This record gives sequence, structure tokens and C-alpha cells, in this order.
Amino acid sequence: MNETKDMSISVGEYRARPAYSEHPASAEARDLHLKEESRWSVFEHARDAMVICSPEGSILKLNGQVERMFGYQRRELVGEKLARLISNQQRVEDESLREMTAGTKMGVFGVRKDGSELPIEIRFAELNAEEGRLVIGIIRDTTQSLTTQSLQRQADFEKTISKMTARFINLPNERVDEEIINGLKALASAIRGQRATVALMEEESDDALVTHAWAEPGAPEFPKRFLREIFPWLIEQVVVKGETINVPSPDCLPIAGEAEKRYMLEHGIRSFLAVPFRVGGNVIGGMAIDSFGEHDIWDGAAISLAQRTADVFASAVLHKRADEKLRNAYKEIQKLKEQLEQENIYLREEIKLDYSHHTVVGNSLAIRNVLRKAEQVARTDATVLVLGETGTGKELIARTIHELSSRNKRPMVKTNCAALPATLIESELFGREKGAYTGALAREIGRFELAHESTIFLDEIGELPAEVQSKLLRVLQEGEFERLGSSRTIKVNVRVIAATSRNLDLMVKEGKFREDLYYRLNVFPIVVPPLRERIEDVPALVWHTLNELGKRMGRKIEGVQSSTMKEFQRYSWPGNVRELRNVIERNLILNTGPVFKAELPAAESKSNDQSRRLEEVEAEYLRNVLQSTKWRVRGKGGAADIVGLKPTTLESKLKKLSIRRPD
Repeated sequence: MNETKDMSISVGEYRARPAYSEHPASAEARDLHLKEESRWSVFEHARDAMVICSPEGSILKLNGQVERMFGYQRRELVGEKLARLISNQQRVEDESLREMTAGTKMGVFGVRKDGSELPIEIRFAELNAEEGRLVIGIIRDTTQSLTTQSLQRQADFEKTISKMTARFINLPNERVDEEIINGLKALASAIRGQRATVALMEEESDDALVTHAWAEPGAPEFPKRFLREIFPWLIEQVVVKGETINVPSPDCLPIAGEAEKRYMLEHGIRSFLAVPFRVGGNVIGGMAIDSFGEHDIWDGAAISLAQRTADVFASAVLHKRADEKLRNAYKEIQKLKEQLEQENIYLREEIKLDYSHHTVVGNSLAIRNVLRKAEQVARTDATVLVLGETGTGKELIARTIHELSSRNKRPMVKTNCAALPATLIESELFGREKGAYTGALAREIGRFELAHESTIFLDEIGELPAEVQSKLLRVLQEGEFERLGSSRTIKVNVRVIAATSRNLDLMVKEGKFREDLYYRLNVFPIVVPPLRERIEDVPALVWHTLNELGKRMGRKIEGVQSSTMKEFQRYSWPGNVRELRNVIERNLILNTGPVFKAELPAAESKSNDQSRRLEEVEAEYLRNVLQSTKWRVRGKGGAADIVGLKPTTLESKLKKLSIRRPD
């Protein structure tokens, strides 16, 4: 850099001067010429890109590295402003090259001829020439350096969000607002902002209101009023459309953002970043970070940190709101209960009856996961295998899939594979010709023909005889079969839904069920949880059953005894929903008043033997689930997701039941 200050040459003369061989001169002139040639050789073959500029910023000369770095030919740049090579042109023009002295350094983004950008660093030095003072710029590509810095910043960001998230775990509601403000300060500091603000949508209007704010000392406060009038374009983009807005300068705003541009200029905001407050796909507000210093273009890592921070805040705000609503609702319920003459009546209004589908009752996470899978597969013609203990409602899930499918114009055909002897199940499914066997006095079509263009539900598929399994496999593979006693092939278009309470994987290993048929049936498994795994659905199931049976018996039930409901929720229901229905029906016959009450007989109460039996049933159920997920516990579609438990809870349960993945 110091050498460039001592150079005393004429740039213009050097361009016009002919080769030395054309200028015979004295030894002194020859030495001077060689010295100049040497200096320009260093300039031309330097490892860095180099330009020589006038004090006003016009390019007078450049070396080959500039051509290679920016994709221009020399003649395209000579006479042009240096700002042509720099993304943020305004910054270069404001900071005149007259002020650039030895050691001055700028970190900016360069712009290639094709419009692409690259991070560069320019160091300036003085150059004395016959024309007067010039400036030489040494340009270096800093991509590799920025990559290292970016990785470090990413690591710092991860630490920031981890600490922030940890503070919000199990945070009491009264501390949520305080921690959000602390989080805004931490976020702004991490991404070089001087002010951070949260605005949430008002439930009574379509406008947003500032709820949390932080600013450095000296930074102006954010307006504490409705924001749509001040920032109409920004509210529309962030809060309504859920967009992330990154504005490095007021001049970058579109015409529609004129109000926002005016506000930035009036209040000295150089740059701002705004991200949506999103919970469960719904935008409930937005968060903004403002910079009053230099113009900032926040990179992907900084934007990701801001959005993840907003997600943490949004979750905390939503939880706080839900808790406040729940407390108000609880007060109302208590008020209603006090007005009742019978304090032991379990109010119908306290129960949330969520009938997601006509026949499936419940709102637990476990049953919602089952219904979500049913809805997903209903849109296809894929074969479905419904797994679960006896009495869990596997047929209801099959009917739900059929009703949601394009085949619902025709009725679903049902066959219980355990209800018929092995000698008759084949003719039941595939039909027979007259005289096919002794007693076959007439031709009959089978269930598969009846289910053409519809759905067939094969209940207790694990009871299917081995000789019929191969014929069923052919229907699944090719859609064709022959009636008993006939050689004519019949083609059908049938969607198959099978169900079983047995462990088909174990039956395959024992040679009791065809492996190829099992894989054909197990295209899309759905595991229906036992009632003990969704005990929060018991009140809804009780009321649903009471309504249905009450209408049939001509009875109107106005309440459920509190002790009865508590006992029903404590009981483990080894017979699942079917057992619950039977108990309600029996006790509904026995008591005649408007308030339903029941006592579980001793045979239905918990005992050590029953507990052991329950553990065995539970272990078999969990093995079925794990086999359907190929022993994957975590993640979407994993065993924990299917049964509605936290992965850590399920892993503890597996350890307790001594369930291990087979080698």
C-alpha cells in the first residue's frame, strides 16, 4: 500500500506511449521506462483486482483480475463510475473518493455484469501521478471469509434461540410479558437492531395493536395505537398475508408502501425487518426489528432467528390467552354449578362434545390422529389395515374412510371373517355356482361382487383360513377371482379395508398368515387406540351413548352423577368402547331417574390379576403399533405420534413393559 503512494507516473501517458523499442533514448530514459514498465507489470499481474480512479470515482485503469471477477471487458468500464461495480451505489457516492485515504476499507456487495452479487472488500490508497492525485482501489472477494463468519453467527444464533426457548418452558403466565420484552432485546442485539416491537391482532377488529416493545436508549418509541392507519401496506403483507418483509432502505419500498417510507424518513429508520406471528398456520400478529444506524440487509440466518423467536413468543402468548379464557370459563361453570339444587350432578355444559365425524366421538390427540389418517387415505383407493383391541371401534373408522371416499355413493359391504366356519367363508366372499358342493342348491354371488365400485370391510382378517388367503391375495393384486364351482374369471373394482385385533406380524412368523398377503394389506396401517389411552374422551362417549340409548328407550337424561363420571374415568375399560356401552345400557335399565348413576361391579373393578392382564393387552397393542412404524418411535407418523404420547413417555412405558426391538 505504501509503495502505491510513491508512484509518480502519468496514467494517460502510459496508455498512449509506444513500446520502448520505438523510443531510443539515453540510458537514463531507458531506466525510467523500465521502472515504469515494472510498476505496471505489478499492477497488471497482481493477485487482487485493482482499479485506478479519479477523485470523483471514475475508473481510469483496471487490471485483468477485475475483468475476471466482474465479467466485464476493460473498454466497458474505463470512464465509468466505480459505483457501477457496487450494489449499494448511494453509499459510495455519498462517501466521496476524495475522502478515501490510505487504509480506508469498505465491505460491500459487488455486482457482476450478469447481475449476480458477491461480497467484496475494497481498500483504498493514494496514487501520485502527473495528472495529480488519484486513488487506487484493491478489491478482494470475501466470500470465504463471510462463510466462516456466517457459520459462527449461525452458532451464536442457535445459542440465543436455545436460551430463549428454555426460559419459556413452564413459564408462569404472569412472567410471559416480561420475558417477551427480554427476548426482544436479545434478538435485536443479535441481529444489530436498535428497536424491536410485537403487535397482535385485536379480536374485535381487523387491526393490530402494539403489545410489547423494546428500544435502545435514544431510539424513538413505537406508536402505542392501532397500526393499520400508519402502516397499511406492512400490516397487509405481514399480518394478513403472512409474508416476511426485509427492507434495507426506505428507497426499497414499493409504491404501495409510501406511508411506510414517509414514516421511516421522518423517524430516521434506515432499515427494518418484519416477520409474522404464526400459530398452527394462523397469523395472529407480527414482530418488527428497526435499525437506526447503518443500512442493513438481514441474511437468511438472521431472518430465521427472528422467525423462530416470533414462533416462541406466539406460542407463549397463545398459551396465556387460552389459560385466561379457561379461567373465565371455569368461573362461569362454577357459577352455574352453585345455582343447581343437586351439587353432585355432572353438567352437560362442562363436556366438550366434538363429533369430528358422524360416528366417531372424541377430541383427544390420539383419536384426532386416527381421524387425520382416515381423512388422508380416504382420498385414495389404497388398501387400509385397521389395527386395535377388541371393542375400540375399528368398524367405525372403516365406515368413516368409506364415507369420505369417492365410493360413498354405494354402501360399504361388511364381512366378519371370524363369524363363519372355514368351509363357508370362501363362498361368502367369492360366491358359488349351483352344485359347487353338497347343499349348494342355487347360485349365489359373493361379497366381492356386491362391493364392486364400492368398499369391502373384512373384519377379523386374522381369522381367514389359509386356503382362502391365496384367493384374497389374487383379488388384491389383479382384481379378479372365480366363483366356487366355476372357471369363469370375474373382474371387480373393490377398495379393501381390513381389520384385526390379532398380531399379524407374529402370525406371519408362526406360519399362520401369508407374508405376501400381510404386506398387501399393510399398505396404510391405522392403529385405533384403546379407551384407556384416551380417557379424556370418556365424558363425551358417555353423553353420546346416553343420548342414543335414551331416545331408543324413551328416556331423557339431564345429568350424570359426579361420582359415576369419576369412576368411569378411573376405570381401565379392558373391553374398550363396547364395554362402556354395555355398562351404560345395563345401568340405564336399572335406574329410572333423570340423573344417570352407575356402579361398576366388582368383576369390573381393578385387581392385581386384571392389572397384569391389562399390561399384557397394552404390550400387545404397542407392539402392533411399533411393527406398523417399523419400530420408529419419534417423528411424524412414529409410534408416539400414533398413540398420542410424548416420545419420552412412550419410551419409558416400553422400558417398563420390557418391550425391545427384535434383533
